[in-house]
Amino acid sequence: MDRISSTLYAAWENYGDPRQITAIIEVSARVSTNQVFRLELNDRSTIIAKVSSYGSYYLFREDHDRLHLLDTLLAETRYANLLADALLKDGKIYTYYHDRVWAIFYQDVPTRHYLPRILSPGQIDCLGRRLAQFHKQCDAIADQIPLTSKSIKSDVIHLLELVRLKQSGKIFRLKRRALQTLEAHCEAFLANLDRIRYGYWRKIPVLIDWNLGNFSVEYTANKDGDQAPVDQHSDDFQLYSRWDYDWFRIEPSVLDFYFCARVASKIGDRTDFSYLANPLLEDRFGIFLRAYHAERPLSEADLLFLKEGYRFFILNYVILEGDHFFRRSYAERLRNEAIEEYLPALERLDFSVLAHVLE
Repeated sequence: MDRISSTLYAAWENYGDPRQITAIIEVSARVSTNQVFRLELNDRSTIIAKVSSYGSYYLFREDHDRLHLLDTLLAETRYANLLADALLKDGKIYTYYHDRVWAIFYQDVPTRHYLPRILSPGQIDCLGRRLAQFHKQCDAIADQIPLTSKSIKSDVIHLLELVRLKQSGKIFRLKRRALQTLEAHCEAFLANLDRIRYGYWRKIPVLIDWNLGNFSVEYTANKDGDQAPVDQHSDDFQLYSRWDYDWFRIEPSVLDFYFCARVASKIGDRTDFSYLANPLLEDRFGIFLRAYHAERPLSEADLLFLKEGYRFFILNYVILEGDHFFRRSYAERLRNEAIEEYLPALERLDFSVLAHVLE
């Protein structure tokens, strides 16, 4: 029995459920170093399990405590059962931690339909409205959810400290010039947060990674009262279920927007991916922003913050966490692209052009 299987069996035994695991089926996205499995039990039911060993177990548990509270607070809203909640033991989320490896079990939430890889303009509009409505609900309950120990500011401060170490070249496998680029972008990010008084901005639960493999939708009934055909041509849908919370945060709501821009882009959601900023400035993302703004008004400051939200994504998830989160082949390529393409291009982009969606 390999280490992962033994961890899952030990975690399930420690959980104390009398049902037995009869099969372990990996359903990982093959991009992340996290491993995700569907466990079949002897009563023919299934649950989802995640095994991880990077980062901090205690921050992982803290995030899932907040996610469980979010799910509980959504129970009396239209978003009841939207989130795949973790299994509980003694009224608290259950996690298993042994030998620097941890596991968590989730409900195997039902899915309906996945949006197509390239959305129609009507579907982009609908996605903007639906995310705005979800954010409204999250905003309404945000005061009941404690902030997490990490913030976008603390993460970039941590990266800046690492970049300034004498051994930073070995840590990041980068040359001096690349490290200077990272230092400059960390400084710019932190200075801009100070300038906009980030600490006073409204913060709500955000799920961030809205790639098409992470959520399903339910198409609404057509004018004849029938369910829309499952040919993915319908322009109207509701969010039905969401899973995978690797990048969960309690931050300004526009931190969710970069992945929505990627989904809305003209090339659509892809498995062979890069993290260019271009989707944020496409006309198709403008459709999303107008629809969102109509439901939950945005300010010019929100739109300008998209630049810093994108910069944070590159600095934190590609550079700081890339080796731990992405599988090695992805991590190496994305790090090089970040230094050579993503960050240099960022200063040449004018995010003020997005203000037209407020007119």
